[in-house]
Amino acid sequence: MHRRRALEHCAAGRRGQERPARLAGRHPDGHRPAGPRRYPHLARNPIHLAAPALAALAAEHWDDGNAFFPPTSFQISNLNAGTGATNVIPGALEAQFNFRFSTESTVEQLQQRTAAILDRFDFDYRIDWALSGLPFLTEPGELLDAIARSIEAVTGHGTTPSTSGGTSDGRFIATLGTQVVELGRSTPPSTRWTNVCWPVTSTC
Repeated sequence: MHRRRALEHCAAGRRGQERPARLAGRHPDGHRPAGPRRYPHLARNPIHLAAPALAALAAEHWDDGNAFFPPTSFQISNLNAGTGATNVIPGALEAQFNFRFSTESTVEQLQQRTAAILDRFDFDYRIDWALSGLPFLTEPGELLDAIARSIEAVTGHGTTPSTSGGTSDGRFIATLGTQVVELGRSTPPSTRWTNVCWPVTSTC
């Protein structure tokens, strides 16, 4: 078969990811889980208590990244508090957040720094951590050079190794101590993979 389309993406590594961690916060007066809005002195609003802590986490500079990875990012994906009633101060708040982290930060460092920031604020909390995968990197060398030469020989196009993109199943192989490189077409960030269908002739 004739190669009609260049392989546009050559992933030589991926960032690690903490799966959405759950931060459950409540006011220190645990025996008063909620209160009527008309008596604010009888309850401490966990939304008000957690808001500056979450803002501090969002504003934190976690690392600078390196030549292969962008800086570690922190994102809050979900916030939930209260029952939907407009006249009740909620008793607890649950936030979901995650890190996309480079090889410049470890899981332990991110968890310790998160706890240190939260401890500066006046509310009780519990975090349930879940690790999706560690960052991995195949550094420039014989394998990447051979792949680049092969792609150019077949397609006539050069490639640029990258660590961008979503979470990769290559993270499971990388833990075995082997080099991992993924090849494929570049896809716009807005593309939903459930709707992706490439003609065979577009890559072969």
